[in-house]
Amino acid sequence: MKHENLTYKIIGCAMEVHKYLGNGFQEVIYQRALSIEMKMQGIEFSREREMKLQYKGYDIGTRRVDFFVENLIMVEIKALINLEDVHLAQAMNYVEAYNLEIGLLINFGAKSLQHKRVHNNKLIKQSGNQINQGSRQ
Repeated sequence: MKHENLTYKIIGCAMEVHKYLGNGFQEVIYQRALSIEMKMQGIEFSREREMKLQYKGYDIGTRRVDFFVENLIMVEIKALINLEDVHLAQAMNYVEAYNLEIGLLINFGAKSLQHKRVHNNKLIKQSGNQINQGSRQ
């Protein structure tokens, strides 16, 4: 899996935060705690990073990502009773819009921490096509 070690470290930090705080706080509280835990674990990140969104090469606006970790992984934080398909779709759209390979959706609002790893299907298709084209030669 792409960036497996780093995603495990991020999830481990989130588990530590959830174990310490439990559920029931606002999203911003978990963001602050997760930023402290990731600093303690030596993970580089930026928080509330403004990311450009494009449509067919044209800038159409910006969106703030909760965490952008080591310039590789987008982390979206939620504090909901339960994750729904719409939240997963949102995270998948973000990795595609930001042209990233991997993202994490982490929910602190449930009794147990919920986390989903999302992939950029557009990049997976592109790399698959390049491999197939290369094998034809």
